[in-house]
Amino acid sequence: MRDELSLEQKLEAMLTVALEPISAEELADVADVDAEAVVATLRELCSEFILERRGFQFVELASGWVMQTSPDVAPWVTKFANRDVSHRLSSAALESLAIIAYRQPVSRAQITALRGVNVDGVVRLLEQRGYIEELGRAPGPGQPILYGTTELFLDRMGLATLDDLPPIEEFMPPLETANALADEMASEFDVNEVS
Repeated sequence: MRDELSLEQKLEAMLTVALEPISAEELADVADVDAEAVVATLRELCSEFILERRGFQFVELASGWVMQTSPDVAPWVTKFANRDVSHRLSSAALESLAIIAYRQPVSRAQITALRGVNVDGVVRLLEQRGYIEELGRAPGPGQPILYGTTELFLDRMGLATLDDLPPIEEFMPPLETANALADEMASEFDVNEVS
């Protein structure tokens, strides 16, 4: 007679084939244990995988647990994933998505004002792909739709909450650099005005 499978084996198998994050409660229901046992076991496995320097890890995201590659192997995964980039988002879509993530709730007009180009098509694409959703309507004339990111966005970005987004300051030049650039542009403008 075959030995009973361990909870670790069951969880590893389920997360290996899962296409989307799975909550601890769902995993517990399938494994016939309680959710606390699932969470404790997954956290133990996470520690083991880190110690063993495995190429994958279990991560708790906004909507549940998922198996994903370890950050240590990111260069190889990126190289592999870039072989077929037909479904990637364009730079325009990524810029719009970043604006929505950091400024939400935000309207199309606000995104357009920040990007300097019409974003109707991009917003439709992001909504179709499930990365953004309507959060409500703004008060005032026309009551424009306000958009925000979804759990799918958090899952795809590997985040549990929006608080896990890197600070926007990390993507901006230091104040001294921005001031120097502004002074340089102002002096070029003055020279062109004189000539």
